[in-house]
Amino acid sequence: MAIFGNIESIKSQITNPKFEKAFLYIQKLQDKNSFEHKELLNTNLDECNKIVLDENTFILKQSYITKDKKDCLFESHKKYIDIQYMFEGDEIMEVENINNLTLLKDYNESLDYANYSQSNNASILKIKENELAIFYPQDAHMPCIKIDKNKKVIKAVFKIAV
Repeated sequence: MAIFGNIESIKSQITNPKFEKAFLYIQKLQDKNSFEHKELLNTNLDECNKIVLDENTFILKQSYITKDKKDCLFESHKKYIDIQYMFEGDEIMEVENINNLTLLKDYNESLDYANYSQSNNASILKIKENELAIFYPQDAHMPCIKIDKNKKVIKAVFKIAV
């Protein structure tokens, strides 16, 4: 099941060394004087930039406007664990086990992506600035949902090889 909270609480729960580079990078993002912080802060709206950290980890730096729930879908990944770090703004992310959802779009191996229908039984997470959520392959997740109004967010999505 998904794990969420601030970096300190997450680090106390996850000891797998696979996550270390991502956690160190998140700490750099939180340092307002760091190059990483300034670079992500300057991400333009609707931009998505990929940065490779090593052979098992990469980051998608992105900025977008949150959406109405009706305009979002659940997604899941088989090859990568998602760490979605909210750099600026906030949004709702819903999570549900893939076995409880109806598949809408078959898994695309080259994109590592499958889509599912919405659910009335999903868990609802409100992820605020400097918080993160970790989604494993069995965790279908629906990010990008507005909390009260559509607004710009800046996010770093870390992809960690399973």
